[in-house]
Amino acid sequence: MTQSLPFYQIDSFATEVFRGNPAAVCPSDTWLSDDVMRALAAENNLSETAFVVPGGEGGADYGLRWFTPTTEVDLCGHATLATAWALFFDLGVTKDALTFSTKSGILTVTRGDDGVLTMDFPQSKLMPAPHPEELLRALGHPALEFCKAKNGMVLALVKDALAVRKLKPVMRAVAELSDHGLIVTAPGGGEDGDVDFVSRYFAPRLGIPEDPVTGAAHTVLAPYWARRLGKNVLKARQVSRRGGDVGCEIAGDRVKISGRAALYLKGEARLP
Repeated sequence: MTQSLPFYQIDSFATEVFRGNPAAVCPSDTWLSDDVMRALAAENNLSETAFVVPGGEGGADYGLRWFTPTTEVDLCGHATLATAWALFFDLGVTKDALTFSTKSGILTVTRGDDGVLTMDFPQSKLMPAPHPEELLRALGHPALEFCKAKNGMVLALVKDALAVRKLKPVMRAVAELSDHGLIVTAPGGGEDGDVDFVSRYFAPRLGIPEDPVTGAAHTVLAPYWARRLGKNVLKARQVSRRGGDVGCEIAGDRVKISGRAALYLKGEARLP
């Protein structure tokens, strides 16, 4: 018998569709099997598909899991933002804060009067690391700084925002740098002079050659740039082709990541 499942596609870190990072959101009353969730994520072929059920562990409002087209991940920002948008603005949630139990602990999302959603995530600290040979091959030029993050991502600092925008990385070399992806970043400047820093994120080993806007990467970027710039509230921009703006605020060992979202598609998925 065919089963149907509510399905949303929402552009996160965007004020209009066709911008930001598209995520699929699939709410259900109980968890689907892992095989079905993997198959749905592969079929959607977006960087992330979120699955959400009511009554999460530890007293959380909901349980939340995220899948790329090839694997489950421990943390995803843009799909969490999309999930919260669906709950707040389409599924009738009236409270102003939601809690989700996840593989990264309890995460909270609040909504402001202006429609901005703010996620409370754990920081991922960085440690300087030797520049591997693969980094030069990946970027095509030396990095000013190279670091490894607690969450498995690696970060390369380059000279300016234009260098980030123009970068054409060699994906085979990027895949050799980290299972969890490469962040390339620089201070704001030029056409990005209205933000504190810019970035791009590449994760070919997760099935994501380039992610348009990456909330999880900003758990690394926000504390990195807060230290460099001496400020705890920052404006960021991920300068992929679609692009998106991200608000960041350091709060102790947490980072608050803010943005808007826009509904592109609402329907149902048919399961065998």
